[in-house]
Amino acid sequence: MSNAATPRDSDATVGPTDPVAADGPEPTIGQLVASASRDVSTLVRKEIELAKTELAQASKAGGMGVAMFAGAAFFSLFGLGFLFTALAWGLTSLFGWSAWLAFLVVALLLFIVTGVLAMIGMKKFSRVGPPTRAIATTQETIATLKGSGG
Repeated sequence: MSNAATPRDSDATVGPTDPVAADGPEPTIGQLVASASRDVSTLVRKEIELAKTELAQASKAGGMGVAMFAGAAFFSLFGLGFLFTALAWGLTSLFGWSAWLAFLVVALLLFIVTGVLAMIGMKKFSRVGPPTRAIATTQETIATLKGSGG
């Protein structure tokens, strides 16, 4: 067996497609354009594949983040329930109130906070209007297109 190096198929260079061999005549402009077109097409396809892969990974991580926030919100609701229960029992101990009165006071406080937040939310919603700038620019674009087309 000889130890001489022999060319193998795996030694072929990977890169842009070569329209003609290195020893052949110079490529024509048409061949160069076709080669460049194939190369750009391949590059764009590979970039799109890479973007899809990255988006899939990012959305998976984002989904896990959303799930963790949902779990945190779920358990914080339980925590709030225990906090308000402790507040009611604290009122019974602090002021000597009966349990029903302390729980009623806590419930009334919660309803007052709910009402205030709802009124603030309604006031914020009433200030929201249509996207006037977007509508105006769209109407200007339509008018411009009608003026240039007719």
